[in-house]
Amino acid sequence: MENENVTIRPYEAATDLEKLSKIWFDASLKAHPFIGEPRLVEQRRLIEEEYLPKAETSVACLNGEAAGFISLLGSFVGGIFVAPDRQGLGIGRRLISHALERKGELSLEVYTANEQAVRFYATLGFQEMSRRDVDDFGLPFPNAALFLKG
Repeated sequence: MENENVTIRPYEAATDLEKLSKIWFDASLKAHPFIGEPRLVEQRRLIEEEYLPKAETSVACLNGEAAGFISLLGSFVGGIFVAPDRQGLGIGRRLISHALERKGELSLEVYTANEQAVRFYATLGFQEMSRRDVDDFGLPFPNAALFLKG
C-alpha cells in the first residue's frame, strides 16, 4: 500500500534521537522476541551512542511525525525500522525505495527468525546471498545476507 502522506527527510540528532530510539526498541521487541528484552535494552544504548550517530539515516514521517527510519553505511542497510502501529502503511517500502534511488544497490542482513521481515524483503526483490549461524554478537541467531540491485 502506497501512502502519500509519507515524507522522507534527513536525520536530525537533536530532535530525532529519542523518537528513533523508541521506534527501534518497540519494533525490535515485536520483530526479535527471540533476542529477549534485557539484551535489546543493552543494544538500545549502542543504537543511541554508536549506530545512529555514525550512519546516514533517513527518517520517514507520516503526517509530519517520525514513523520509521533507515540507516545506511554506504549501501549496506544497517537498520530499517517502522513503529509497530505504523507498519503495513507502505513506510518500509518508501524507505527502501528512497535508499535504492540514492545508492543504486542495497545489501543487508536479516534474522531468519524474523519471518515478517524475510517476506518483506523477498517481495521487494532482495536475493539471498549467504547465511550464517550467529549474529554480530556471536549469539546463535541465524542471519541471511540479502542483496538488491536498483
